Amino acid sequence: MGLNLNEKKAVVAEVSAQVADAQTIAIAEYRGIAVSHMTVLRRKARESGVYLRVLKNTLVRRAVADTPFAGLSDQMVGPLIYSISGDPVAAAKVLNDFAKTNDKLVLKAGVFAGNVLDKAGLQALASIPSREELLARLLGVMQAPVSGFAGCLAALAKQREEAAA
Repeated sequence: MGLNLNEKKAVVAEVSAQVADAQTIAIAEYRGIAVSHMTVLRRKARESGVYLRVLKNTLVRRAVADTPFAGLSDQMVGPLIYSISGDPVAAAKVLNDFAKTNDKLVLKAGVFAGNVLDKAGLQALASIPSREELLARLLGVMQAPVSGFAGCLAALAKQREEAAA
């Protein structure tokens, strides 16, 4: 049974709200995926803060019209699952990671920073470390000189103690 007009408006409003805060949208075909596998994909998306949903293509076209994601409309054909996130990498990463273990999920296209990406572009985007990983690396780089300096001070103090004794 199809959606009535009010339900369609509610879906368009919900997707529009997600798109307004999004930096990335990724789409993939999901033909033949078992419900249990789809549940795993949804759980991973939730953990990553990604809005993941199977939607009618016409409703998503209306939601992304007049946004930086409008260029994706040409790719919205067939049974698609939509991955939308405010994190630039998370939407692509969730779908790409799942596609590596499940050949029935086929990456199709995406949009990042107003640019339409093909499958290879989505995979490249997904290979970029997440924000948290980059912050952890930055913290490690910032701590390295401090810990090195502390090690030098400790060695110097030990050397002076030995010289005094």
